[in-house]
Amino acid sequence: MNKLIIDAAKDKVFFMIIGNDINYNITYENSKNNYEKLTTLIEEFLVSKNIDLNRISQIYVNRGPGSFAGIRNSLSIVKAIHLVNKIDYYCFSFSDFQEKNIKYENIPYLCEKFKVKKNLINPIYMS
Repeated sequence: MNKLIIDAAKDKVFFMIIGNDINYNITYENSKNNYEKLTTLIEEFLVSKNIDLNRISQIYVNRGPGSFAGIRNSLSIVKAIHLVNKIDYYCFSFSDFQEKNIKYENIPYLCEKFKVKKNLINPIYMS
């Protein structure tokens, strides 16, 4: 099964699919227009890589700190996906990990290592 990482808290909207032998990623401009069509961007990304949502086993979403709109929209979408498709999610912050120079492909391992709880939302907004 594949894992999906969503990060809309930073300067760019970032998606990554991690599979057994594959890693795909894409970035989009961090804009109000892209926040409003975040579900469409996720769907287009999955379709472009021939991966159906039912082949995603876990979703990892950055809960901040960062852009209020990006965090709010990404967390809402992940929660909706969880409710409809029963896909577990992990809301991480890079500050959860006591490591530097973290690569996105290491997020699932780090969430397990640092015991980030699944299906729990606790956003960190910048003021």
